[in-house]
Amino acid sequence: MAGQTLFDKVWDAHVVSQVEGGPSVLYIDKHFIHEVTSPQAFDGLRKRGIGLFRPQFTVATADHNVPTIDQHLPIKDKLSAFQVQKLTENCKEFGVELYGLGHKYQGIVHVIGPELGLTQPGMTIVCGDSHTSTHGAFGAVAFGIGTSEVEQVLATQCVMQYKPQCLKIEIDGPLGPGVVSKDIILYVASKISTSGATGHFIEYAGSTIRGLSMEARMTICNMSIEMGARGGMIAPDAITFKYIKGRLYAPQGDEWDQQLKYWETLYTDEDAHFDTVYKFDAADIAPMITYGTNPGMGIKIDDKVPLDHDSTSHQKALGYMGLQAGEQLLGKKVNHVFIGSCTNSRIEDLRLVASVVKGRKKAPNVQAMVIPGSKQVEVQAREEGLDLILEEAGFQLRQPGCSACLGMNEDKIPAGEYCVSTSNRNFEGRQGPGARTILASPLTAAATALTGEITDIRTIM
Repeated sequence: MAGQTLFDKVWDAHVVSQVEGGPSVLYIDKHFIHEVTSPQAFDGLRKRGIGLFRPQFTVATADHNVPTIDQHLPIKDKLSAFQVQKLTENCKEFGVELYGLGHKYQGIVHVIGPELGLTQPGMTIVCGDSHTSTHGAFGAVAFGIGTSEVEQVLATQCVMQYKPQCLKIEIDGPLGPGVVSKDIILYVASKISTSGATGHFIEYAGSTIRGLSMEARMTICNMSIEMGARGGMIAPDAITFKYIKGRLYAPQGDEWDQQLKYWETLYTDEDAHFDTVYKFDAADIAPMITYGTNPGMGIKIDDKVPLDHDSTSHQKALGYMGLQAGEQLLGKKVNHVFIGSCTNSRIEDLRLVASVVKGRKKAPNVQAMVIPGSKQVEVQAREEGLDLILEEAGFQLRQPGCSACLGMNEDKIPAGEYCVSTSNRNFEGRQGPGARTILASPLTAAATALTGEITDIRTIM
């Protein structure tokens, strides 16, 4: 019998039944919900006159629509206030654990799961949010689902899914100066495009990946969806186990020992088959930046915007961004820097930023927002004195939420203005109508805030 991939092992262990020639009925271990994609699902349950099949495996938080200043005050935006209120009412009615505004565990759904120990190896994890792939960093099969599927999981603890193919992305070698996990994933996206992993689940492997911290691995898996993949995962190892141990909902005592034995079996067998394999050399990865309107339109920070005379979409993207083919982005004036999102809002990200800006001042033309991914990250940042370093440099440390990652709350970028952002998407209007988003790492974002123009972090390190 041929060996199995990590993905095969986890997926196959959760198949309840298989529709002949059709999808699998997949059991779900952990279901995360938030205020945007859950109201219609709860309404569907009411219409059917049914409750949650296993409410103890669903966890809710408010993140997309919440303000990031004055969270103790009523939400000003009426739609946002309505959705957050609805989440509160639905969780109370259906018996779902809620980390709402004001709760010490509130935060972005893909930040709180790992930090609370809810996210564990070998699990199947879903959420009505495309960046659920973040949790794959733990060796979980984690993916986003639609609202009708959210209802399916609430009602049955299962979801119907076609099994994706397997794709391996192998990266080996040490990283160069100023290169971090965000640069790795922007580099990969630039190489294989936003459709290069369509229909696949990605496993990231190689010495470069194994050398990353858990928070860096989460950044990598988070953006798997931006290459068309259903999700991404990394085999759990000693780094994973150390991160989980002792967290609030992590197994303890004998249960920990039992789970660890299982987790240690979660790796791809040597003779396992991948449908597609990509190999990259870490030495070729530099600090990256995007120039277009999808995450695959990325270049090394000192490269020029590529020429593509044949592509209408390429020209349209450059038109939206106000850029020219052959132009260099280095030195371009930027008025907004956003550090946050489920991609880069963890404590390590904030430490990176603080390490760059300590003892320096941001440029007067820049508005620099730093949004912690959760209340726990915010508290830790203050305990470590990162808040003082950021504030002395002129950065604004706000309260947790999705913030300016997406134009769904009050933190929007004005039309026509550039924002260097640590988030995951640079689609047209993503950060507000007409906003121009340039994706980058926390290091590049911090350097840009200091100079007021797009800056190569290696020049100021």
